[in-house]
Amino acid sequence: MTERRFLLVLHSHIPYVLSHGTWPHGTDWLYEAAAETYLPLLGVLRRLADEGLSPQVAVSFTPVLVEQLKSPVFRDGFRAHLRQKSAAADQDQRRFQRTGDKELERLAVFWKDTYDRLLGSFEGDCGSDLIGSFRRFQDEGHIEILASAATHAYFPLLSEDESIRAQIRQGRLTYRRHFGREPGGFWLPECAYRPSYAWASPLRRAKPRPRPGVDEILSEEGLRCSFVDTHLLRGGAVRGVYLELYPGLKKIWDASRKKAGTARKRAQDPFQPYRVHPSGLPFFIRDETTGRQVWSRDMGYPGDGHYLEFHKKHFPGGLRYWRITSGRSDLADKAPYDLDRVGDRLRENAAHFVGLLEKTLAGRDRGVVVSMYDTELFGHWWFEGPEWIYHVLKGLAGSSVRPGTAADCLEHVPPSPQMIALPEGSWGEGGFHTVWLNEDTSWIWEKIHALEASWKRIMPKLGGADRRLVKQLVREKFLLESSDWPFLISTWSARDYAENRAAEHAVRAGRLVSWIERGGPLSIEEETLLSSWEQADALFPEVPGPEGDVLA
Repeated sequence: MTERRFLLVLHSHIPYVLSHGTWPHGTDWLYEAAAETYLPLLGVLRRLADEGLSPQVAVSFTPVLVEQLKSPVFRDGFRAHLRQKSAAADQDQRRFQRTGDKELERLAVFWKDTYDRLLGSFEGDCGSDLIGSFRRFQDEGHIEILASAATHAYFPLLSEDESIRAQIRQGRLTYRRHFGREPGGFWLPECAYRPSYAWASPLRRAKPRPRPGVDEILSEEGLRCSFVDTHLLRGGAVRGVYLELYPGLKKIWDASRKKAGTARKRAQDPFQPYRVHPSGLPFFIRDETTGRQVWSRDMGYPGDGHYLEFHKKHFPGGLRYWRITSGRSDLADKAPYDLDRVGDRLRENAAHFVGLLEKTLAGRDRGVVVSMYDTELFGHWWFEGPEWIYHVLKGLAGSSVRPGTAADCLEHVPPSPQMIALPEGSWGEGGFHTVWLNEDTSWIWEKIHALEASWKRIMPKLGGADRRLVKQLVREKFLLESSDWPFLISTWSARDYAENRAAEHAVRAGRLVSWIERGGPLSIEEETLLSSWEQADALFPEVPGPEGDVLA
């Protein structure tokens, strides 16, 4: 019996933005992702299930995203966002009617209908609860929801194993509370992995000390599988420029490659899961070819000239009325979006992708193609993306390749009996840590490592400290550890915002540490400050305590 599977993994994450700005950086990120990605994806899942086709995809949600989507602040703000977009489309429609621009007038009507429909779906089908809706699809056996780290911390660069464990334990706590079961698979933020070896901080001279690999920690915390990028299996040369600027990074790179080299070279087949040494935890390997078909700026489907142009918007409403036209064309030369031509292109692209899956697994009795993407790519960055997923999954109904969740794939395409060692790396540019650690972001890691050292130092006092202080310290520590801040700084996406957020959480954590060390009651001013932080950073009502307990 042939067992050929397609594992579509969608990783969902937005950093904590509630009470931390609106536009251009802040809650609008969350509202746009919900309107353009999460709601349309739920619509696709519902359509497929209604047609008798179980989607069988794996979707991860970071705990910080779950907390935000469950917040009443989000629900109220999101309704207002959808109404504002509908009103903007209505205003645009009247303006285009006056100017006689029939093409744009028709598109304005389309956008008004779209946002009105989204609001109806949110309040009706979803009961104003996006996470609850995804949970129902999992409970019905249609999807698998993967756990992830509390605030998307970049594991390999954290200096203490307890910081990694706390991020994972928070992930499990949040998962149990909102999804009503124990998680199975775990998404590593940025697919960032570190094996076991004698580790030393790349920021300063320090004596190396033995540390377990990320796989060992995941296994000890009860997780059942995870995911890495292809080059970690094949050992491709992906060294980035910052390896030369940070000697500590170069030592880490060279040491992990040397340790993993022999075992890795024998494992060249990315179409099966592998058990990683020494834990034996199964890891799936990302497929490069199907990844490029969606991620690549040059050959990826989202670059098709018929699809909606992301970067050109009509203000004041911020709606988009133009198609890509050509990747080389200036924004001023973009042609109007043509609703009538998009459907055929989507079906063609989906059919091509299904054919690619069949070709990849042709001649194999068993195999799994693992395609991993940020969920927000579909709908937010690539407007037509959710509909493309619909056509791909529908096309697989008549294919020799079947969609499967991670649990299903492990059952039907079991891990290779060969246990392998993996080197250190991520799915970021260069394949290593350099997007997150470089000359522009090293100050953040200095603050993270200093806070980790402070947490270790005050550990004996935490049992007798005010629980409010300890809980808020855990929250601020988690928020400082978010991988988003160095990423946004390195990519210049929202540099000022990210720098301010990292500094803000570092300052708050430092004050909390000093209060715990001092002991005694807070002053009126300190009590007011603590209350404001609890209100601003109101996530995780229960957090992992210093002794493995839960602080509720």
